[in-house]
Amino acid sequence: MGSKTWMTLALVTAALAAVGWGTAAAFAAGATVAALALFAMYCRTNPKMHVFTFTFWVFAMVCWAMFYPKHFGTWGGFALGGLIVPLIQIIMFGMGASLSVDDFARALKMPRAVLIGMALQFTVMPVLGWALARAFGFESEVAAGVVLIGACSGGVASNVMVFLARGNVALSVTMTSCSTLAAPLMTPLAMRVLAGEFIEINPWKMMLDIVNMVIIPVGGGLIANKILDRKRPMGEFVKLIVPMTLLIAGGVAAVTAGGRMITGDPVAPGLAQAALILAAVTVGVGLLFNQFLAGRRDLFDQVLPVISMAGICFILAIIAAGSREELIAMGALLLIAGFIHNTAGYLLGYFLSGAVGLKESDRRTVAFEVGMQNGGMGVGLAKSALNSSAAALAPAIFGTWMNVTGSTLAGWWRERPPRDE
Repeated sequence: MGSKTWMTLALVTAALAAVGWGTAAAFAAGATVAALALFAMYCRTNPKMHVFTFTFWVFAMVCWAMFYPKHFGTWGGFALGGLIVPLIQIIMFGMGASLSVDDFARALKMPRAVLIGMALQFTVMPVLGWALARAFGFESEVAAGVVLIGACSGGVASNVMVFLARGNVALSVTMTSCSTLAAPLMTPLAMRVLAGEFIEINPWKMMLDIVNMVIIPVGGGLIANKILDRKRPMGEFVKLIVPMTLLIAGGVAAVTAGGRMITGDPVAPGLAQAALILAAVTVGVGLLFNQFLAGRRDLFDQVLPVISMAGICFILAIIAAGSREELIAMGALLLIAGFIHNTAGYLLGYFLSGAVGLKESDRRTVAFEVGMQNGGMGVGLAKSALNSSAAALAPAIFGTWMNVTGSTLAGWWRERPPRDE
């Protein structure tokens, strides 16, 4: 169907929902969710509105969870909250598969812009989160979540926004890559310094959770990115996969051993076994990719973004259903805090990068990289490292809001090409 048909269906359904709220609330709730989903399909089929597709799907899923929280509680006795971390790992794997080793090496060619973005991302943004948490008087766990989203690394959504805004995509990808690698150290450090007054922080556990949830999947994605080029004979495949596997498994084992030594925990128990399991999984997945997906990058690039988008929507729905009462009580305040935090990130990134002489396209890039954090990572850490659904509210709401403001800003800049272009 064309975009006009989807728009007509969306408007009719929205009108029915509006009428239903006065007479039949149950019908109106379902109609509201349906209208948002239809608006998402309209955006998907309209090139000018395509950037808002994900935003409307998020709204649809969150409304579904708010109206029918039982749908996202348990299925067959299994608590859906247990899917949050695995889903984030899949999303991070997709992020890694969109990167290459060259993206990390490129930081050496543009160090000034990368350093500016990193400094703002891991200092100003968590400090601003702490200030907002204090100013709004959020309860302790919610306040910790506000600091947490400010302390997270950048996400792939910023790369898309930079592309739409005619920014420097290579710089954006490089900054995302570097902030992701820095996250195991910088995020726990920022949380320990700024969020310790709100909630007990175990920086070592948070570091391990980031390695497990972000670094390992991204590393696997980097391997997948290389394998996707073409199908390789077994001898060539072994030469490719073995060094990468040793690098990932050995690096994770080294980080784990170092952390245990720092905290005084025994180093040996389970470490070698975990490294071997990680290496075996890496080689096994690599073999599957080499056999079935090598040389089919176009198919992979089409399917994985859909899986990532669906995963994020499902995660947000689980969080919304599990924290429905808290969301109703303070959702509006969190939206306002998210708007301030997000907008301040754009402004600081844009004007401070301009103050040191970066060109217009780079300034736009730094603005998005500073203003948009990895909301999925924040949600996952809130659940795994902080063990708190309330702490996941801010990353979930801020992450949703970033897509709204980011899409709007990207669309505005797209119509105004950089002067240096």
